[in-house]
Order: sequence, then C-alpha cells, then structure tokens
Amino acid sequence: MNATAKRQLVLNKGAEKFIFRYHSGCEDDLLDALIEQAKDPRTTFDWFDAAVLSFKLAQSLMGQADELLQNNRNTEIRLA
Repeated sequence: MNATAKRQLVLNKGAEKFIFRYHSGCEDDLLDALIEQAKDPRTTFDWFDAAVLSFKLAQSLMGQADELLQNNRNTEIRLA
C-alpha cells in the first residue's frame, strides 16, 4: 500500500457511527482529531471512545510494521 493510501477508523456507539478518514502517514493528525472530538461537548464522542480508537490505530500500525518486516526479512542490511 502506498504512503498516500486512504484509511479509516470506525466506531459504532449505539445508534451513532463515528467515521474518521485519514491518509497513511498522517496518524498524528488523526490523533489530534480524536482529541478535538472528545473535547467537543456537542457530541457523545468521549475520552473513552478516543482511547478505544487510539488503541485500534496502534494495533493497525503494529500490524503494518509486522507485515513490512515479514516482506523484508530476506533483505540483507549492511551497516557501513
């Protein structure tokens, strides 16, 4: 998947659905958006929701890292 791939995190909360779309490589912007949403008293999205989605994001990034390591495990790394 290329660096500009579009990704999304979805949270179903009762009858509501929160969808956060972001580009791969812009996860820091996504975390900022989760914080802003949790601070907004006009929504039911709270700090627990932000923590859940942050955890899901971390799991996704770890999975991507594992995939990269598996794909490159036969690549020799030389230090000069």
